[in-house]
Amino acid sequence: MKPEYIVYVLTFLSAVVVVLTRVRLSRDEAAGQHQVGQGAVNAHSAVGVVALVLWVVFLVTGRDMALVGIVALFFYWLTALVGLMILLRWLPSRGKHASGTADDSWSEGPGLSVLAHVGMLVGVLVFTWFYATQS
Repeated sequence: MKPEYIVYVLTFLSAVVVVLTRVRLSRDEAAGQHQVGQGAVNAHSAVGVVALVLWVVFLVTGRDMALVGIVALFFYWLTALVGLMILLRWLPSRGKHASGTADDSWSEGPGLSVLAHVGMLVGVLVFTWFYATQS
């Protein structure tokens, strides 16, 4: 299988991660040990959309727009880091006033979130490798 096809599939999956994170965490009671502020969700969505648009422009235009690829990778790395920070909501609470874990209809526990955001990190590593080897 050509590396381009893997990059195209991972690009589509990165869009799914950004959209589903937004949908899942837009409610007042999202799953996890802690609530995630809308600022983190908005940042994840904003940098994710910018990364996705710039990355698609880079893929369509090829090497002619190398600077666009670098900027897209920067925003993808930001998206992955914010996503990993969002995963911190699953860290257990300790203390006298700690609350229990909130579940939702998507899954029980952090499995889906871990899969999505660790997958995003792996995807960004693949994108970076793809960019570096296409020069």
